[in-house]
Amino acid sequence: MADLNELRQRAEKIREEIRKNAEQLTSSKAAYEARKNFLDKKGVIGQLMQDMKSVPADQKAEYGKTVNELKAWASERFEEIDKKMRQRELELRYASEKIDITMPPVKMVPGHLHPVTQVREELIDIFASMGFEVYEGTEIETDYYNFTALNTPQDHPARDMQDTFYLSPEFLLRTQTSAGQIHVMESKKPPIKILSPGKVFRSDDDATHSPMFSQMEGLVVDKKITLSDLKGMLDVFVQKIFGEGTTTRLRPSYFPFTEPSVEVDCSCFSCGGKGCSLCKGTGWIEVLGAGIVNRKVLENCGIDPDEYSGLAFGMGMERIAMLKYGINNIKLLFESDLQVLEQIGDQE
Repeated sequence: MADLNELRQRAEKIREEIRKNAEQLTSSKAAYEARKNFLDKKGVIGQLMQDMKSVPADQKAEYGKTVNELKAWASERFEEIDKKMRQRELELRYASEKIDITMPPVKMVPGHLHPVTQVREELIDIFASMGFEVYEGTEIETDYYNFTALNTPQDHPARDMQDTFYLSPEFLLRTQTSAGQIHVMESKKPPIKILSPGKVFRSDDDATHSPMFSQMEGLVVDKKITLSDLKGMLDVFVQKIFGEGTTTRLRPSYFPFTEPSVEVDCSCFSCGGKGCSLCKGTGWIEVLGAGIVNRKVLENCGIDPDEYSGLAFGMGMERIAMLKYGINNIKLLFESDLQVLEQIGDQE
């Protein structure tokens, strides 16, 4: 800086520049950045203080006084600008948050749990009231637990690659939650009463089947367990899930892990057994498979089949949800279809 006159001229230009900038500022953030530009150590006014080292000794006092006056003026000015910007922003915020109480309210549509989740929770509640404990196994299983320990022969169709998703010769995506029953029977002595819900995987895909679906298995192992115990328990189940008056019937079937094996039908809860489109005129609807645990399965788990017997049942939770909520295509359970969700909501 050559002399004090030049400094005074420079100071006046800085004041004018600040005044012009103030007219263009639109937010407190912009005011903060402008303040830094002028008042920081490396800012415009800060640089004037750095230049004082080149000022003659007899002029340093006057030079410093002039710069400090400029600095004080700029600080006061920016405080006013900041206050003005914040007040303006507050007014804009109040305006944006203003509520017109004369306007009609926005309709709030309640959400619902997924139908399979609703069914899962309801099934757990029903069987927990009968003393069942919940056990959740792993979705990746070994061939032994998924098939061999459940008395499934090597040449059984369930082992076909078209039905099962194999990850390796030893590991696969479980095709049934029954595998969890083996884990429980290996680690726990009777009496056993467990419920095993979870995802299972099969290479199957049509209107009533999906490659991935939810299954729930039940297992009871104790002394003198019979089919009568199974039927009585399932009668309670269908009455609680489908309504009072619903009953069950058992039809002979075959599963490698139960002997005898049965298919379980429930009386049609839509027509009361008279015959309708839901039950295809028969008055009955198939809901699950069940049976008395095969002696070989008990032996594979180290349980004496001469002392203990057991019952087992398994159901697809999607099937129960489709019957309960009147859904005719399983794929609707995997899509966000509002019509389906509203239909379920109406029936809750």
